[in-house]
Amino acid sequence: MRHFGHIAPEERQRLFHREPGFFTADSPARVLAAALGATLYSPATRPRLADDVVKQAGRGVVSMVLCLEDSIDDAEVTGAEENLVRQFVDLAGRPEAELPLLFVRVRAAEQIPDLVRRLGPAVRLLSGFVLPKFTEERGVPFLEALTAAETASGRRLFAMPVLESPELMYRETRVESLQGISRTVDKYRDRVLALRLGVTDFCASYALRRAPDMTAYDVQIVASVIADVVNVLGRADGTGFTVTGPVWEYFRVQERMFKPQLRTSPFLEVRATALRETLIEHAMDGLLREISLDQANGLLGKTCIHPSHVLPVHALSVVSHEEFSDAQDILRPERGGGGVLRSAYTNKMNEVKPHRAWAERVLQRAEVFGVANEDIGFVELLAAGLPD
Repeated sequence: MRHFGHIAPEERQRLFHREPGFFTADSPARVLAAALGATLYSPATRPRLADDVVKQAGRGVVSMVLCLEDSIDDAEVTGAEENLVRQFVDLAGRPEAELPLLFVRVRAAEQIPDLVRRLGPAVRLLSGFVLPKFTEERGVPFLEALTAAETASGRRLFAMPVLESPELMYRETRVESLQGISRTVDKYRDRVLALRLGVTDFCASYALRRAPDMTAYDVQIVASVIADVVNVLGRADGTGFTVTGPVWEYFRVQERMFKPQLRTSPFLEVRATALRETLIEHAMDGLLREISLDQANGLLGKTCIHPSHVLPVHALSVVSHEEFSDAQDILRPERGGGGVLRSAYTNKMNEVKPHRAWAERVLQRAEVFGVANEDIGFVELLAAGLPD
C-alpha cells in the first residue's frame, strides 16, 4: 500500500517531486507509525463491514480501527464480536483486495486473546489492537494479553494505547499518571506502535465540547494536556513515541459558516468556484487548522470518524518541496559539525544542530507521504485525491 496510491500514476508524477513510498503490514514499526495517517474508525456492528473496508482502501485509507468500545452500545458487544470475526473471514477470502492496516479497539484485556483465537487464519489481516483509557494500572494487563496473543498466533501485533483518562486531565494526578504511562510503554516499546489522544473524553471531564470553528488547541485545558503528553512521551531523543492527533467530530457543516473563512483562510487558496464548493463539502476550515496545529505541536496522523476527513489529513501530511530542501541541506554529511546556513529558498536560517531532529522527522514523513513538486500545494493534492 502507499499514500495517494488510489490516484493515476501520471497524476502522481505531476504532483510529487518524490512519490510516496510503498509499505506493508510487515514493514518496520517506525515506517508504519509514520504512515498511519488518517486512521478511520468504524463500529464493528456494521453488517457490511468487509465491503466498507475494501471501499475505503480504494479511496486512500491506509489504517482503520474496527471499534468494540465507545462507538457501540454495551448490549451490542457480543454481537459485534461475532460480526467482527465474520467480516475478517470474509476479507480473508478476498486475496485480490488491497486492505489497509486493520486494528481492533477492545474494551477489556481478555478480549484480545479470545478474538485472536476466534479469528483463526484470518488473524493475518490484523495489525493490532487499540487500548482504551490507558493508564499504568489498566495498561499492563492489556499489553500482557497482547504479548500472549502474539506468541500464540505467531502474528506480530501492535498496540495503540489511547490516552484519555481523567487522571491525565486533573492537575494533581497528571504528572504521576504520565510517568506511569511512560514506564509501561517503555517496557513494551517493541509492541507500541503509536499513542492516540482521546480529546473527546478529556472534554467530557469538564462538560466541554469544542465548536466546529474551534480546534482542540483553543480549549486551553485540553491544550495543556496535549503539551504535557508530547513533553513526556513525544521527545525526539529516542525515548519518544509517535503521538497522533485528536478526533475531529464535525462533517457536512452548513455551507454559510465557511464561506467567509474560505475567502481569508491561509490554508485554502481556492482557485475556482467548483473547487470551493467541493472543499466546503469535503473539508472544514476548523479541521484544516487543527491538522496544522497538530503538526506544529509534534503530532503525526489523526483519528477520524468520517471518510471526508481522510484526504485533508493526508494532503497536509505531504512534505512541501521547501521543507524537503531545508531538511536535505541540514542533514548533508559535511554539515555534521554544525553551523548556520541560508535556506535554498533564501527566506530563513537553517541552524544545523538545533534543526537536525526536525529534519530527520521531515525525511521520515517524506518517506511515506512523499514530497510535493515545487508548484504544488494543499489544494492541488486534495483535489487530485477526491473521488469523481
